[in-house]
Amino acid sequence: MTKTEAITLLGGSVAKAAEAIGINSQAISQWPTELPARLADRVQAALWRMQQADHPAPQESSHG
Repeated sequence: MTKTEAITLLGGSVAKAAEAIGINSQAISQWPTELPARLADRVQAALWRMQQADHPAPQESSHG
């Protein structure tokens, strides 16, 4: 995954990407062009959290 792809997936701006991951935008500016696995994993985790926020799991009803 490239830095540009990650930023696009996480909202299209460095500020939105940083907010989604929970870091400051200066940290993203230091990312290499091709993200190592540990950073790509953080991007994937942030995407998953964003998806969960958009589509929360249904609540189970209590029987009793």
